[in-house]
This record gives sequence, C-alpha cells and structure tokens, in this order.
Amino acid sequence: SIKMDLLHRNGVLIIQHLQRDYRAYQDFLNFMSHVGDPRNIFSIYFPLWFQLNQVVGTKMIWVAVIGDWFNLIFKWILFGHRPYWWVQETMIYPNQSSPCLEQFPITCETGPGSPSGHAMGSSCVWYVMVTAALSYTVRQNDKSAVTLHRLTWSFLWSVFWIIQISVCISRVFIATHFPHQVILGVFAGILVAEAFEHTPAIQTASLRMYIKTNLFLFIFALGFYLVLKLLDIDLLWSVPKAMKWCANPDWINIDTTPFAGLVRNLGALFGLGVGINSEMFFTSCKGKNSCKLSFRILCIAASLATLQLYNFFKIPTHTEYLFYILSFCKSAAMPLTVVALVPYCVHSLMRTAEKKLN
Repeated sequence: SIKMDLLHRNGVLIIQHLQRDYRAYQDFLNFMSHVGDPRNIFSIYFPLWFQLNQVVGTKMIWVAVIGDWFNLIFKWILFGHRPYWWVQETMIYPNQSSPCLEQFPITCETGPGSPSGHAMGSSCVWYVMVTAALSYTVRQNDKSAVTLHRLTWSFLWSVFWIIQISVCISRVFIATHFPHQVILGVFAGILVAEAFEHTPAIQTASLRMYIKTNLFLFIFALGFYLVLKLLDIDLLWSVPKAMKWCANPDWINIDTTPFAGLVRNLGALFGLGVGINSEMFFTSCKGKNSCKLSFRILCIAASLATLQLYNFFKIPTHTEYLFYILSFCKSAAMPLTVVALVPYCVHSLMRTAEKKLN
C-alpha cells in the first residue's frame, strides 16, 4: 500500500542516516545485535538465572519459546519486508534510483521482517530478568528501604530501556529491519513477558504438559503454513528474496529461516520439560546441596563452560530435514544439561568430597 511504502521510505532515510553518521559505532552496534540474538537466552541468560532462581529460569524459557512462536505467527501474518531487499524491488523511487544500503554479515535474515525477533526476544527476556531482580528488593515502611527500592527500580528499568534501544538501533543500522518493526517487537515482547507474570502453572507443569504444549505449537504452526499454502499463499516468500539480494551468498544461513527457529525453540522447551521432571533434577537441585552457594556457583560455571562446547558442534546443512532433526536434539540437550546433567554431576562430586572428609 501507499502508506506502507511511505513508512518504508522514511525508514530507509533513518537507516541511511545511521549508516552515515554512526559509522564510528559500527562494532558496538554489531555487538548489540548479537546481544539481542534469541539464541543467547538458552546459552547465557538461562544457565545463569536457573541456578540462581529456578522459578525465574523456568519462566525465561517459557517466555522465550512462546514469544518466538508468536513472533513467527506475526511474521507470517504481517508479511513484513526487510530494508536490504525492499529498496531493490520497490517502485517508489523515481527513475529506479534506489538508495544504496550497506549490508553486513548479520544483515541477511531470511524470514519476514515484522516484528523484529531480536527486539522481541530481548525485551521479553530482559523484562523477566528486571522484574525478577526487583522482587528481591523488599518493600518496607522504613524510609531508607523505600528510597533504596525506588533507586533500584529506576536504575534497572533505565538499563532495560538502554539495552532495548541499543538493540533496536543496531538492527536498523545493519538494514535488516525498519524502525517500526523493532518498535513493534519490543512492545510485543513486553506483553508476552507480562502475561507470564500471571501464569504460575508453568512452574508445576508435568512432562506430559510440556509434550502437549510442544505438539500444539508445532501442529498449529505447521497447519497454519499448510492451509495458507493450499490457498496459494507462500509463507516462505522471503527466503528467495534474501537469497537474491544478499550482497554475499555466504551470509545466508539456514538457521535464520522461520522453521529453523521453530524447531530450535520446541527443542529447548522439550529439553527443559525432560530435565525438570527427571530424577537427576530432584536428586541434585532439590537436595541439601542446592541451598549452598558453592553448589550454585559450580553449576553456573560448569553449565556455561559445557554449553560453549555445543558451539563446536556444527550441524550439517546439506539436508534440510536432517538439519531440523539435529537442531531439535541440540536445542533439547542445552536446557537438559543445565537443569539435570551438570547439577547432578556437581552434586555427586560434592557428596564424594564430603565422604572423604568424614
């Protein structure tokens, strides 16, 4: 539509301004784009928070998975273009003089652009972390305690918005999103996170509930895709555009396709369900060592170190279905490692050391 084209054209002007006047901050902006990567939730934020507070860690995975699932559905409904290919195909510019937007190795996302998955994932997870941190500040009638709470509240929410604004600017800077797409992503993420503030049932969910949720998310997404395909609506329309207009074919990654994100998230939720309902979890994280600070610190260090090893396991991309299967298994293994395997190993080592001392 004309209104959307005008919105896109104004967005291109903002991108050009950022790429011209903020060139000196290129490394920082690229870094902030990585900070907003939803995959960091499973490899960095979750291992830290789960060992500190299992309620917050569990909520974080649910928020990340459901938020990214909604992001996928919204992307399929809104059909949002990305700047780096829109400028090449639009007829809004006279004499076919389309603007030149610089691309970067992380520019060539293959899914639709609205809303931004990075902005949505970043806002929902940081919202969970900020609200969790604020829950530790005790509200009392004492004047000093009230003042401390207000200062903490102001500081943490300031950090939250600084991070969100930085992630949004970075995504616009690399020409992978228009400004309205990142703004929509931020507020959509906050809504999802706030919804889970009032959903305590996830903390006591059985493995059967995890499996049912996984099946519902997968069947709904696949059914939605197949129904629209029968109506001759291709929900993967953005992939050929990305391949056509990406400046470097090597920057195209199957990991950024819509179904890759869906499989990755379903794997993470399944792995959490298996881990949190396992005997190893109850033996270690619910045992007497779970209250010890040394146990939690060792679990955090071991979890972060172990998850970094997963980065060395490169999933082959030559066969699409094999990629999805292995991606699901790898994603399931990460929360299972954090929730059950690492704590159980640390618990066993501490128990062995205690027996030797006695």
